[in-house]
Amino acid sequence: MQQIDHGVSLTVQVTNMLRAAITSGEMSPDQHFSAIGLAEKLGVSRTPVREALQLLEKEGIVRIEKNRGVRVLQMSLEEIVQIFQIRIILEPPAAARAAEAATDEDLAHFRLLHGRILDAAASDDGPGTLQADKDFHLFLMGLAGNPRLTALDSELRNLVLAHGLVTIPAARSSQDLANDRKEILRALERRDPRAAADAVRDHVTRTAQLLITGVCAQTPGLSAEEYLAKLEHLTKFSS
Repeated sequence: MQQIDHGVSLTVQVTNMLRAAITSGEMSPDQHFSAIGLAEKLGVSRTPVREALQLLEKEGIVRIEKNRGVRVLQMSLEEIVQIFQIRIILEPPAAARAAEAATDEDLAHFRLLHGRILDAAASDDGPGTLQADKDFHLFLMGLAGNPRLTALDSELRNLVLAHGLVTIPAARSSQDLANDRKEILRALERRDPRAAADAVRDHVTRTAQLLITGVCAQTPGLSAEEYLAKLEHLTKFSS
């Protein structure tokens, strides 16, 4: 784990660093961790670590177990499918509204955020790529003007953090990542709500399919076809 920058809120930094450790696999579901041990590793007191763990527990990412410490929760593939079903239903209309509302300054910021995704992917920085991707999409959601929607989307993304590295960078090259958002950027630049909604729906669906396929490839006995079919149970009605 990285060391703390004492110029920023410790709780926020510790929360972000623990998320990154979970994403990278440094904190895996098959281990128990103590607040004391994590505090020593990060070079901080136990208070911000405990506060960060409480926040992560509320988000469903970890579980604080009495007399045993903290454990990273392993999400089932069924839960992952449900989360992506929600995202596929919620994000396209928000993207359509964003295409209507985006200013020239917003479009410039989208290009900047997209560049950060490509830079992180080119450096084989898995956690950095996931964070840059999250920043891109949360900015898009924010332009819809519904803070609760943005907060919900952020929580849904956090819940699948531990599985996200299955899809990047090994499964997709930097060019693949660029192409995956090319239609979103084009739709936003044209201020085309329908095209933006379609592009975001296609992007989130592809991400879900890659994640499901990747998890199944690493887990003997799981059928990707079964879960890919489940993904469509609700989302086929959202187009």
